[in-house]
Amino acid sequence: MKTKHELELADVKAIAAAAEAEALKNNWAVTIAIVDDGGHLLWLQRLDGAAAVSSHIAPSKARTAAMGRRESKVYEDIVNGGRTAFLSAPGIDGLLEGGVPILKDGQCLGAVGVSGVKSTEDAQIARAGIAALGL
Repeated sequence: MKTKHELELADVKAIAAAAEAEALKNNWAVTIAIVDDGGHLLWLQRLDGAAAVSSHIAPSKARTAAMGRRESKVYEDIVNGGRTAFLSAPGIDGLLEGGVPILKDGQCLGAVGVSGVKSTEDAQIARAGIAALGL
């Protein structure tokens, strides 16, 4: 039997605080979502001024990154590379950059999804949040 790491509430709060700090430092109005390894929502935070639709997009990006065990940008690149049939993949709907998995010792603990600014900036915020764990 294997031992499995998992996110605790203190971890989720640390990720959220660091991601929020990165967004505020840059004056970016975004929504931040954190999910567990199964893509289940643990945290959703919409900063002042963030578009309402970002509260749907951020969790989708996070779910995609967690279930795929890789950044959501990988899937965006697949589709942009011409494999449009991938759009029909079941259960994967956050096919935009901005979802970043939380990895420890080769295991996916969950993911952070951010939406509201340029995709590269969304990913920057997600990575800043994950960095708070010091993994």
